Amino acid sequence: MRIYINHRQNNWSKWLATTEFVFNNKVHTVTKTSPFQVNYGREPRMGFDIRKKRKNEKAEEFAREMKERHEEARAALVKAQEEMKRQADKSRKEMEEYRIGDKILISIKDFLMELIKRAMKKLTEKLIGPYVVKKIVSENAVELKLLVSLRIYLVVNVRRIVKYRE
Repeated sequence: MRIYINHRQNNWSKWLATTEFVFNNKVHTVTKTSPFQVNYGREPRMGFDIRKKRKNEKAEEFAREMKERHEEARAALVKAQEEMKRQADKSRKEMEEYRIGDKILISIKDFLMELIKRAMKKLTEKLIGPYVVKKIVSENAVELKLLVSLRIYLVVNVRRIVKYRE
């Protein structure tokens, strides 16, 4: 609603019904259905149904144009979604699988500089360790046996670690 209301925010009630309709008609990723269909067992009636014969040709023409616009918008959204996925997949790489007992190095990229007491940041090591994998939390995270003095969370994302090669 924020993008539709005016700068004084005194016309928000005008957009409330539209916002509610859009929310209730949106298919949610978890349920794969809209809240309206979950509550009423059917999809809400929207727009015009051009299958029914009407006497007013202007209304039929308007309904056809609206349907074409919706199809064009849907196609554009699908195309944009595919392009975003393609761009995101460029930077993805295969994840290395870790096992309990593996030795790893941790990237210090996201650590606060207080953890690494060095005079010059550019001369600081990029990876610290080796540390031992204590537990596999998920395919994206592992729990490590760390020094208490390191003062970081024991569970680390696998994108922040590298397998130690002796």
